[in-house]
Amino acid sequence: MGALNAGTTRSQKAQVVQALRPFYPLDGLLKLSGLSRSTFYYRQKMSALCDKHAELKNRIQAIFDAHKGRYGYRRVTAAIRQLGQAVNHKTVQHLMVKMGLKSLVRPKQYRSYKGSVGRTAPDLIKRQFTAQAINQKWVTDVTEFNVAGEKLYLSPIMDLYNGEIIAFETARRPIFKLVESMLSKALNQLKHNERPILHSDQGWHYQMPAYRSRLQKRGIDQSMSRKGNCLDNAAMESFFAVLKSEFFHPNRFESIQSLKDGIKDYIHDYNHHRIKLKRKGLSPVQYRSQPLNLPSL
Repeated sequence: MGALNAGTTRSQKAQVVQALRPFYPLDGLLKLSGLSRSTFYYRQKMSALCDKHAELKNRIQAIFDAHKGRYGYRRVTAAIRQLGQAVNHKTVQHLMVKMGLKSLVRPKQYRSYKGSVGRTAPDLIKRQFTAQAINQKWVTDVTEFNVAGEKLYLSPIMDLYNGEIIAFETARRPIFKLVESMLSKALNQLKHNERPILHSDQGWHYQMPAYRSRLQKRGIDQSMSRKGNCLDNAAMESFFAVLKSEFFHPNRFESIQSLKDGIKDYIHDYNHHRIKLKRKGLSPVQYRSQPLNLPSL
């Protein structure tokens, strides 16, 4: 509410209050702005007479800003519907174009394939990036970041049931310990009877005997993409693209440590708050936390 200074007009204050209504109680916003309820609604009525989409534009702008430009029109539409407002996605798309709001472009990722250094595994996923329950299908990969000539590598595991990043590790070099540590974190979350398929590309980390041995001892089937076919691990590729377009490229980092801290915060936000249209407009954790749809007796 820092924008509501002494020089701000009542009309401008009403616009700010309306934009923040999805996120804060109206009474509190009116008190901070110094507007009476009647004045606020009068300004809303006058604004609507000038532009029938004024209120929707304010809501679109608020959601777009709240998610730091990471949402395109589909996710903005879903977020508006979650707030109880019926809106057509084509209307949102049209208004976002007029308002100059566009989600960020996705970049390419680091490749860890260095040829055959061990044994490979068959592709058990076969581009079926869905699962009926948690801990049935996992996917993993490694990606690279560069800050002022220094590099940081990220190794996560995603559960295909809800798209949640269930474990991750970062390191200054793409050494085997990077993947080994991530794997340990993920395996520690499994119950005794849970044995997910773990899918990756043919990167050298996943061909190592130590990696394969950990999976075999836990009774986990290893799966690998076909050589040189990135679409076989599209779910993980998509996460890296989102991570870099929404978080890495729009920001400047003073050090590798600040990048590392930011990745941790982003993954928490991704798991708990970033809605996924294919998951009923819910975040990964919200989707996982839904009550089971048990059959009636």
